[in-house]
Amino acid sequence: DQPTPLLSIPRETFTSIKGLCFDIDDTFSSHGKILPEAFQALWDLKNAGFYLIPVTGRPAGWCDLIARFWPVHAVVGENGAFSFYMNQATVLGKKIEKRERIDTLPTPEALAAKSKLAGLRAAIQKNFPTATFASDQDYREYDLAIDFCEDVPPWSQTEIDRLVTFCESQGAIAKISSIHVNTWFGAYTKIEGIRAFLKFAKANLDPNFPEFHEFIYAGDSPNDEPMFQAFEHSVGVANVKQYLPRMKYPPRYITTKDSGLGFSELAKFLQK
Repeated sequence: DQPTPLLSIPRETFTSIKGLCFDIDDTFSSHGKILPEAFQALWDLKNAGFYLIPVTGRPAGWCDLIARFWPVHAVVGENGAFSFYMNQATVLGKKIEKRERIDTLPTPEALAAKSKLAGLRAAIQKNFPTATFASDQDYREYDLAIDFCEDVPPWSQTEIDRLVTFCESQGAIAKISSIHVNTWFGAYTKIEGIRAFLKFAKANLDPNFPEFHEFIYAGDSPNDEPMFQAFEHSVGVANVKQYLPRMKYPPRYITTKDSGLGFSELAKFLQK
Protein backbone atom coordinates (compact mmCIF):
# COMPACT_ATOMS: atom_id res chain seq x y z
CA ASP A 1 0.00 0.00 0.00
CA GLN A 2 1.11 3.53 -0.72
CA PRO A 3 1.49 5.90 2.26
CA THR A 4 -1.34 8.32 2.94
CA PRO A 5 -0.42 12.02 2.55
CA LEU A 6 0.12 13.35 6.06
CA LEU A 7 -1.70 16.60 5.47
CA SER A 8 -4.83 14.77 4.32
CA ILE A 9 -5.52 13.08 7.66
CA PRO A 10 -7.29 14.63 10.67
CA ARG A 11 -4.97 15.80 13.47
CA GLU A 12 -7.10 13.72 15.86
CA THR A 13 -5.38 10.65 14.38
CA PHE A 14 -2.40 11.50 16.61
CA THR A 15 -4.31 12.44 19.77
CA SER A 16 -2.48 9.84 21.86
CA ILE A 17 1.00 10.81 20.60
CA LYS A 18 3.32 12.25 23.24
CA GLY A 19 6.68 11.77 21.56
CA LEU A 20 8.61 11.48 18.32
CA CYS A 21 11.37 9.03 17.43
CA PHE A 22 13.15 10.00 14.22
CA ASP A 23 16.00 9.09 11.93
CA ILE A 24 18.65 11.77 11.36
CA ASP A 25 20.30 11.46 7.93
CA ASP A 26 17.97 12.72 5.19
CA THR A 27 15.02 12.71 7.61
CA PHE A 28 16.09 15.46 9.98
CA SER A 29 19.08 16.59 7.91
CA SER A 30 19.00 17.64 4.25
CA HIS A 31 21.91 16.66 1.98
CA GLY A 32 24.28 16.53 4.94
CA LYS A 33 23.16 19.77 6.60
CA ILE A 34 20.62 20.59 9.30
CA LEU A 35 18.37 23.34 8.00
CA PRO A 36 17.23 26.14 10.33
CA GLU A 37 13.62 25.08 9.74
CA ALA A 38 14.34 21.57 11.00
CA PHE A 39 16.30 22.61 14.08
CA GLN A 40 13.69 25.21 14.99
CA ALA A 41 11.04 22.52 14.58
CA LEU A 42 12.89 20.39 17.12
CA TRP A 43 12.91 23.23 19.65
CA ASP A 44 9.24 23.93 18.97
CA LEU A 45 8.33 20.30 19.66
CA LYS A 46 10.40 20.26 22.86
CA ASN A 47 8.79 23.48 24.07
CA ALA A 48 5.36 22.06 23.25
CA GLY A 49 6.05 19.14 25.61
CA PHE A 50 6.84 16.34 23.16
CA TYR A 51 9.42 13.71 24.10
CA LEU A 52 12.11 13.52 21.40
CA ILE A 53 14.47 10.64 20.58
CA PRO A 54 16.61 10.61 17.43
CA VAL A 55 17.41 7.05 16.35
CA THR A 56 20.43 6.81 14.10
CA GLY A 57 23.17 4.70 12.59
CA ARG A 58 25.64 7.43 13.46
CA PRO A 59 28.50 6.71 15.88
CA ALA A 60 28.95 7.01 19.62
CA GLY A 61 31.08 10.13 19.18
CA TRP A 62 28.28 11.93 17.39
CA CYS A 63 25.66 10.70 19.86
CA ASP A 64 27.60 12.14 22.79
CA LEU A 65 27.35 15.58 21.16
CA ILE A 66 23.68 15.14 20.19
CA ALA A 67 22.66 14.21 23.73
CA ARG A 68 24.50 17.23 25.12
CA PHE A 69 23.61 19.94 22.60
CA TRP A 70 20.30 19.09 20.93
CA PRO A 71 16.89 19.64 22.60
CA VAL A 72 16.20 15.90 22.88
CA HIS A 73 15.50 13.48 25.73
CA ALA A 74 17.91 10.80 24.47
CA VAL A 75 19.58 9.53 21.30
CA VAL A 76 19.72 5.87 20.22
CA GLY A 77 22.93 5.29 18.25
CA GLU A 78 24.72 2.81 16.00
CA ASN A 79 21.43 1.25 14.94
CA GLY A 80 20.30 0.41 18.46
CA ALA A 81 23.56 -0.49 20.21
CA PHE A 82 23.18 2.12 22.97
CA SER A 83 21.35 5.21 24.18
CA PHE A 84 22.90 8.44 25.45
CA TYR A 85 20.94 10.87 27.61
CA MET A 86 21.47 13.71 30.07
CA ASN A 87 20.65 13.11 33.73
CA GLN A 88 20.81 15.01 36.98
CA ALA A 89 23.75 13.81 39.07
CA THR A 90 25.69 14.83 42.16
CA VAL A 91 29.46 15.01 41.70
CA LEU A 92 31.70 16.11 44.58
CA GLY A 93 28.66 17.44 46.37
CA LYS A 94 27.49 19.56 43.43
CA LYS A 95 24.42 18.92 41.30
CA ILE A 96 25.20 18.83 37.60
CA GLU A 97 23.66 17.58 34.37
CA LYS A 98 25.73 14.59 33.29
CA ARG A 99 25.78 12.63 30.04
CA GLU A 100 25.04 8.97 30.73
CA ARG A 101 24.39 5.88 28.60
CA ILE A 102 22.87 2.45 28.56
CA ASP A 103 23.98 -0.37 26.26
CA THR A 104 21.39 -2.60 24.66
CA LEU A 105 23.42 -5.82 24.85
CA PRO A 106 24.60 -7.35 28.15
CA THR A 107 28.34 -6.77 28.64
CA PRO A 108 29.55 -10.29 27.65
CA GLU A 109 27.52 -10.20 24.42
CA ALA A 110 28.67 -6.66 23.69
CA LEU A 111 32.33 -7.60 24.05
CA ALA A 112 31.87 -10.64 21.82
CA ALA A 113 30.11 -8.57 19.17
CA LYS A 114 32.84 -5.93 19.14
CA SER A 115 35.62 -8.52 18.93
CA LYS A 116 34.31 -9.86 15.60
CA LEU A 117 34.44 -6.52 13.81
CA ALA A 118 38.14 -6.61 12.93
CA GLY A 119 37.71 -9.90 11.05
CA LEU A 120 34.67 -8.58 9.20
CA ARG A 121 36.51 -5.40 8.26
CA ALA A 122 39.40 -7.40 6.78
CA ALA A 123 36.98 -9.61 4.86
CA ILE A 124 35.18 -6.59 3.39
CA GLN A 125 38.47 -4.99 2.36
CA LYS A 126 39.56 -8.23 0.66
CA ASN A 127 36.31 -8.81 -1.22
CA PHE A 128 35.49 -5.14 -1.94
CA PRO A 129 38.93 -3.56 -2.46
CA THR A 130 37.51 -0.19 -3.53
CA ALA A 131 35.18 0.08 -0.53
CA THR A 132 35.66 3.10 1.73
CA PHE A 133 34.64 3.13 5.37
CA ALA A 134 32.63 6.12 6.50
CA SER A 135 34.52 9.21 7.59
CA ASP A 136 33.01 8.79 11.07
CA GLN A 137 34.19 5.17 11.43
CA ASP A 138 36.86 6.09 14.02
CA TYR A 139 34.10 7.20 16.41
CA ARG A 140 32.11 3.96 16.20
CA GLU A 141 32.09 1.24 18.86
CA TYR A 142 29.78 -1.50 17.60
CA ASP A 143 29.54 -1.39 13.82
CA LEU A 144 31.23 -0.82 10.48
CA ALA A 145 29.81 1.78 8.12
CA ILE A 146 30.68 1.46 4.44
CA ASP A 147 30.13 4.68 2.53
CA PHE A 148 28.26 4.31 -0.75
CA CYS A 149 27.43 7.96 -1.50
CA GLU A 150 28.19 10.37 1.37
CA ASP A 151 31.84 11.17 0.56
CA VAL A 152 32.36 8.84 -2.42
CA PRO A 153 30.90 8.47 -5.92
CA PRO A 154 27.53 6.67 -5.66
CA TRP A 155 27.54 2.89 -5.85
CA SER A 156 25.08 0.99 -7.99
CA GLN A 157 22.19 -0.68 -6.19
CA THR A 158 23.53 -4.03 -7.38
CA GLU A 159 26.86 -3.44 -5.66
CA ILE A 160 25.16 -2.22 -2.47
CA ASP A 161 23.02 -5.35 -2.39
CA ARG A 162 26.10 -7.52 -3.02
CA LEU A 163 27.83 -5.98 0.00
CA VAL A 164 24.78 -6.58 2.21
CA THR A 165 24.61 -10.21 1.11
CA PHE A 166 28.33 -10.67 1.78
CA CYS A 167 28.10 -9.23 5.30
CA GLU A 168 25.15 -11.48 6.08
CA SER A 169 27.13 -14.47 4.79
CA GLN A 170 29.74 -13.64 7.47
CA GLY A 171 27.08 -13.90 10.19
CA ALA A 172 26.61 -10.14 10.55
CA ILE A 173 23.51 -7.98 10.39
CA ALA A 174 23.58 -5.44 7.54
CA LYS A 175 21.22 -2.53 6.89
CA ILE A 176 21.07 0.09 4.16
CA SER A 177 20.67 3.73 5.13
CA SER A 178 20.48 6.63 2.70
CA ILE A 179 24.29 6.93 2.72
CA HIS A 180 25.91 3.85 4.30
CA VAL A 181 25.71 0.11 4.64
CA ASN A 182 25.91 -0.48 8.39
CA THR A 183 26.94 -3.93 9.53
CA TRP A 184 27.40 -5.39 13.00
CA PHE A 185 27.22 -8.48 15.19
CA GLY A 186 24.70 -8.86 18.00
CA ALA A 187 20.97 -9.46 18.18
CA TYR A 188 19.74 -5.89 18.28
CA THR A 189 18.20 -3.36 15.92
CA LYS A 190 16.95 0.20 16.27
CA ILE A 191 13.70 -1.23 17.66
CA GLU A 192 15.47 -3.09 20.47
CA GLY A 193 17.47 0.04 21.22
CA ILE A 194 14.34 2.16 21.49
CA ARG A 195 12.53 -0.38 23.66
CA ALA A 196 15.54 -0.80 25.95
CA PHE A 197 15.79 2.94 26.55
CA LEU A 198 12.06 3.44 27.09
CA LYS A 199 11.98 0.63 29.66
CA PHE A 200 14.98 2.14 31.44
CA ALA A 201 13.61 5.70 31.31
CA LYS A 202 10.23 4.71 32.72
CA ALA A 203 11.82 2.88 35.64
CA ASN A 204 14.75 5.17 36.39
CA LEU A 205 14.31 8.66 34.93
CA ASP A 206 10.68 9.70 34.65
CA PRO A 207 7.59 7.66 35.58
CA ASN A 208 5.64 9.81 33.12
CA PHE A 209 7.92 8.94 30.20
CA PRO A 210 5.67 7.83 27.31
CA GLU A 211 5.15 4.21 26.39
CA PHE A 212 6.25 2.84 23.00
CA HIS A 213 2.73 3.14 21.57
CA GLU A 214 2.66 6.85 22.47
CA PHE A 215 5.50 7.65 20.05
CA ILE A 216 5.35 8.28 16.32
CA TYR A 217 8.32 7.41 14.10
CA ALA A 218 9.74 9.40 11.15
CA GLY A 219 12.25 8.06 8.65
CA ASP A 220 13.35 8.02 5.02
CA SER A 221 15.15 4.82 3.97
CA PRO A 222 15.19 0.98 3.97
CA ASN A 223 16.82 0.72 7.41
CA ASP A 224 13.74 2.48 8.81
CA GLU A 225 11.43 -0.27 7.56
CA PRO A 226 11.39 -2.23 10.87
CA MET A 227 10.25 0.98 12.60
CA PHE A 228 7.61 1.65 9.97
CA GLN A 229 6.32 -1.85 10.74
CA ALA A 230 6.58 -1.66 14.53
CA PHE A 231 5.09 1.77 15.22
CA GLU A 232 1.34 2.17 14.90
CA HIS A 233 1.94 5.65 13.49
CA SER A 234 4.90 6.18 11.14
CA VAL A 235 5.76 8.96 8.73
CA GLY A 236 8.13 8.98 5.81
CA VAL A 237 9.54 12.28 4.59
CA ALA A 238 8.86 12.67 0.86
CA ASN A 239 12.29 11.43 -0.29
CA VAL A 240 11.33 7.95 0.96
CA LYS A 241 9.42 7.55 -2.33
CA GLN A 242 12.53 6.28 -4.12
CA TYR A 243 12.65 3.27 -1.79
CA LEU A 244 8.96 2.36 -1.63
CA PRO A 245 9.18 -0.29 -4.39
CA ARG A 246 11.75 -2.15 -2.23
CA MET A 247 9.72 -1.94 0.98
CA LYS A 248 7.41 -4.60 2.33
CA TYR A 249 6.48 -2.28 5.21
CA PRO A 250 6.29 1.34 4.03
CA PRO A 251 5.50 4.26 6.32
CA ARG A 252 1.83 4.79 7.04
CA TYR A 253 1.92 8.48 6.11
CA ILE A 254 4.15 10.66 3.94
CA THR A 255 5.00 14.37 3.94
CA THR A 256 4.85 16.61 0.89
CA LYS A 257 8.41 17.88 1.39
CA ASP A 258 11.78 16.13 1.50
CA SER A 259 14.14 15.59 4.42
CA GLY A 260 14.43 18.41 6.96
CA LEU A 261 11.58 20.40 5.43
CA GLY A 262 9.42 17.29 5.66
CA PHE A 263 10.44 16.95 9.31
CA SER A 264 9.37 20.55 9.88
CA GLU A 265 6.06 19.79 8.15
CA LEU A 266 5.47 16.87 10.54
CA ALA A 267 6.40 18.98 13.56
CA LYS A 268 3.89 21.66 12.63
CA PHE A 269 1.23 19.03 12.06
CA LEU A 270 1.82 17.53 15.51
CA GLN A 271 1.40 20.94 17.14
CA LYS A 272 -1.97 21.74 15.54
